[in-house]
Amino acid sequence: MAPTELKFSPGQHLAPAIDWLNANFHPLFAAISRCIESVLGGVEATLLAMPAYALIAAVAVLAYLFTNLRVAVLSAFMLGFCLLSGLWTASLQTIALVSVSVSISVAIAFPLGILASRVKRFDAAVRPLLNVMQTVPPWVYLIPAVMIFSLGKVPAIIATVIYGIPPMMRLTTLAFNQIPKDLLELGQATGASPRAILLKIEIPAATPTLMVGLNQCILLSLAMVVLAGLVGAGGLGAEVTRGLTRMEMGLGLRAGLAIVAVALLLDRLSRGALQRHSARKAV
Repeated sequence: MAPTELKFSPGQHLAPAIDWLNANFHPLFAAISRCIESVLGGVEATLLAMPAYALIAAVAVLAYLFTNLRVAVLSAFMLGFCLLSGLWTASLQTIALVSVSVSISVAIAFPLGILASRVKRFDAAVRPLLNVMQTVPPWVYLIPAVMIFSLGKVPAIIATVIYGIPPMMRLTTLAFNQIPKDLLELGQATGASPRAILLKIEIPAATPTLMVGLNQCILLSLAMVVLAGLVGAGGLGAEVTRGLTRMEMGLGLRAGLAIVAVALLLDRLSRGALQRHSARKAV
C-alpha cells in the first residue's frame, strides 16, 4: 500500500466510543443534564422575575455596596444598553449561562491549579493536556458535547466549562508559584496552620493574578456562548446566529454590542468584588 493511501480518521474511532458511552452511562448523563438545567433554570428565573428597571437598580446598588461608585454606574449603563437594544431577555439568559459556566470552571480549575503549584509531577503531567485544550478550536468542544447531551443549553455549558478551565488553571498555578517564599516562611514561623496560610497569606497575595485568570475565563466563556448559539443554547449567541443567517446587520450588530456590554459588566463586577474581598482579608 502506498503511503498516500494510508488514512487515519479519528471520527471512525470516536463515534463508536460515543455510542458506547451513551449506551452505558445514559443515566449519569441524564442526571448531569437535569442538574445543570435545574441550576441554570433557577438562575434565569431569578434574573427574569424582577422588572428590568428594578433589576438594574438592584445591581447598581449592590455594585456600589460591594465595589465602588464607578462600577455601579458602569453596571447600570451596561444593563441599560441591553434593555434599550431590545435584547433584555437574551442578555439575561447569556448572563445566566456564563455565570453558571464560569462558576463550574473556577470550582474545577482553582483547586487543580493549587495542586499543580504544589505537586510538580502533576503540573508536568497536566501541562501538555492544557496546551492541547487551548490549541483546539473552541467549536470542536461542541461536537462531543452535542453527541452526548443532544442540542440545547446543557452541551453549551459543558463545552464552555471545558474551554474555560485551562486559562484559569494555568494562571492559578502561576499565581501560587509567584508568592514570595518569605511570606510562607513567616506564616510557618508564627505557627499558622496550612489552611490559615492558604486563606490569610497565599490567596490574598495571589489575588491580582487570579483576577486575570477569572477575566480570561469570563471572556473565553462569552466567546463559547456565541458559538453555542449554533446548537440551540439561546441567549445573545442565538441572536448573533440569527442575524448572520438572515443577513440582518442591525440585529447582529446590536447582539454583538450587547455581548460586549455583558462582558464589561461581568468583568468589572467580579474584579471589584475580588479586590474588595482581598482588601478585607488584608485588614
